[in-house]
Amino acid sequence: MSAPVAGQRRIRRSTAVGVPLAVLTALAVTGTAIGAPADTGRPGGAARVTAKATLGDISLGKFSNRLLPGTVRNDRGVDLGGIGSDIYPAGRKGEFWTVTDRGPNGQIKIDGKKRRTFPVPGFDPAIVKIRVSGRTVKVIDALPITTRSGKPVTGLPNQEGRDEAPYSYDASKPLSYDPNGLDTEGIVRAADGSFWLVDEYGPSLVHVSARGKVIKRYVPKGLKLRGADYPVVEALPGVLLHRKVNRGFEGLAQLPGGDLVMAVQSPLSLPDEGAGEGSRTVRLLRFSPGKQAVTAEYAYRFDPVGVVDPGEDDTSELKISSLVAVGRDRLLVEERTDKAARLQLVRLDRQANILGKKWDDAATRPSLEQLDDPRASGVPVLRKRLVVDLGTVKGVPGKIEGVARVDRRTLALINDNDFGMTDGPEAFDKNGRLVDSGVETSVTYVRLPRAL
Repeated sequence: MSAPVAGQRRIRRSTAVGVPLAVLTALAVTGTAIGAPADTGRPGGAARVTAKATLGDISLGKFSNRLLPGTVRNDRGVDLGGIGSDIYPAGRKGEFWTVTDRGPNGQIKIDGKKRRTFPVPGFDPAIVKIRVSGRTVKVIDALPITTRSGKPVTGLPNQEGRDEAPYSYDASKPLSYDPNGLDTEGIVRAADGSFWLVDEYGPSLVHVSARGKVIKRYVPKGLKLRGADYPVVEALPGVLLHRKVNRGFEGLAQLPGGDLVMAVQSPLSLPDEGAGEGSRTVRLLRFSPGKQAVTAEYAYRFDPVGVVDPGEDDTSELKISSLVAVGRDRLLVEERTDKAARLQLVRLDRQANILGKKWDDAATRPSLEQLDDPRASGVPVLRKRLVVDLGTVKGVPGKIEGVARVDRRTLALINDNDFGMTDGPEAFDKNGRLVDSGVETSVTYVRLPRAL
């Protein structure tokens, strides 16, 4: 076992997950301290940031190869990032489970058409345990997500013709598809120590063991995913096959009884892409792990894009990135663009269940997504109440993708820094090394004016 270099902190083995990480190390550097008035315990006033901590630079190659040796040959100067896809309390004060997405990726136009690039194709999505301590975010444990035989799932797209074609960092060479690949987003931890994740590709719900192995992947009926090295079950409504490209499931919550609620990130492309781009109606689904089945579906209506993000006029920029359970049947829903976010409180009313109704039939016209006023057409849209407009809270960064409830009046927010990547050929220098965006991963605590 080698000793950590100066400034590094050895990551301990987690007895909860039992993954041998004895040689894994991580940097922890000082972030930004944001002062806040002393809490009086009285409700009222505005939401405010009470603390902010930042993750330091950790070589992506070293991080990945200490989890799964030999998976990353060249990290092109990219640091660990993307862990802000979601955040979930780990039990101890200041500790959280997070999850990366599919890894560094971008877009480059070739002959007028955008190509999806994967600069580090060997990267394997990981569950990362962090500790927020003062101004620093420290990685204290990590789990690679693996197949049944222990191989990396990778973050590469699954199916040609359905998912974006993968290319090299400069978009010059096509890469292979991988039926095991996951674009992981939301995360919760079950009482038995296993994890539930949601994925953008399928879209799918993924059950992962306490050691990081995929136990089962639940996908829409009719997906016909072949060749995966883990069980794939077609247990989700087939209408989800019409998810927008790169906009599958992103939000995931675990209700007190153990049921899961997942959110499609954007409206479905029904009957076509144009209808989805202009729609403000998105779908939430309730899943019973015991029954291994979807038990309810709900219609959720975005506010107009200019309300969520003043100055923005493109409705397709609206998305749901996080769900947080705050009671037996209540959820916080994060509506956002890349620049702004608002948290809404909803109750999962049994009378609002549309599962199995005509709206799950892709042939229905007009589709749920085409309705300008769903309620007028008899659709029981979930009622909501604004809890906080994060765009008005000084100190909250952009692209918040994860929200966790710390206590009845405090939330922990985490941003997705996209591994420091930007789109376009200028994302890498002439030597193929990343030109970092300078955006860091941070955890921000926000105190609400009223208890949830």
